[in-house]
Amino acid sequence: MSEMLAGARDAKRLLIEADLKPAQGMRFQPTGFPSLGAAEFRGPNGIDVLLVESAQSMANRLESTAWDDPKEDLVEVFSGLPYVLTTVDGRQTDSIREAHRLNSPYLIGGLKDELSKLAGVAGRKAKGKASADDETADESSGVDLRKLAHAVFHFDPNSVLHGVFLEKIVGTARLTRVLSAFIEATGVHAAESGGVKNDRVDPVGRAKGGADKGFGNVPYARTEYTAEKIVAYFSIDLALLRSYGLGESAENLLTAMALWKIQQFLESGGRLRTACDFEVDGQPRVTRPNGFTLPSLQQLEGVIASEITNCREAGLFAQPAKTAVTFDVKAK
Repeated sequence: MSEMLAGARDAKRLLIEADLKPAQGMRFQPTGFPSLGAAEFRGPNGIDVLLVESAQSMANRLESTAWDDPKEDLVEVFSGLPYVLTTVDGRQTDSIREAHRLNSPYLIGGLKDELSKLAGVAGRKAKGKASADDETADESSGVDLRKLAHAVFHFDPNSVLHGVFLEKIVGTARLTRVLSAFIEATGVHAAESGGVKNDRVDPVGRAKGGADKGFGNVPYARTEYTAEKIVAYFSIDLALLRSYGLGESAENLLTAMALWKIQQFLESGGRLRTACDFEVDGQPRVTRPNGFTLPSLQQLEGVIASEITNCREAGLFAQPAKTAVTFDVKAK
């Protein structure tokens, strides 16, 4: 492990916390869930707690730090990393932006055979059963996770970092997230407000079909929150990463990428929604392992550039780095 990451060499997890505060005012709008709304719950100490941003949403936000929208490509610091792309109905999509990464229905069809071959899972059945001539079969799961991790890393290291479930190859082919995060607020109170959508032409809206068709003045309620404390939590599962046996350069790369994404999100990714804009209150802190100091973005960028070169020269990456696959229109 590179010198600046050596403090985490034997740690099982690298845990980071950052206090947040609204960039303006005191109110913020948390994430909402269908048929549930905001996720409020009572903590073990009796304090009212609110889930501000879920692990699923934070995964998307951390992934997005790697993408340069105007360029339609990876940000400069990740230049040279492999990923998979395709064109569907004239629009490009890829394993960086797709919700299920390599397992996107637009991508996986063009990768199944080669992923199966590289991962040593060819011939396995959907429920983890292996064919009789498959000597690498794991009777409990039917998947060699080390080989699977190598195969996924070959095409898209981001999918190792953020996890992927390749059930279209084998029903149990799953890599869980190495990097995960969520945001919670404690000591919360609801801030109720509302408004009205005004219809300048027909305020009553009866003649045009009523509010259900968008006509007339439509009042609405709005619930925001205040909190005594808001904290973003980040976890890098180093033990899981080491268990894949990817090698020192790959482990250094993925660890540095995770730390870079965390720092980048805290520096510029705090505007989660129109009414939810945070900034870091103080300095992020490492709670585990003791004594580990967060490298700066510039230091991490140096490690990332060096290890991308090392991984490429070691033959760990697909060549060319961008794997273009054809989306099977019939599969639609």
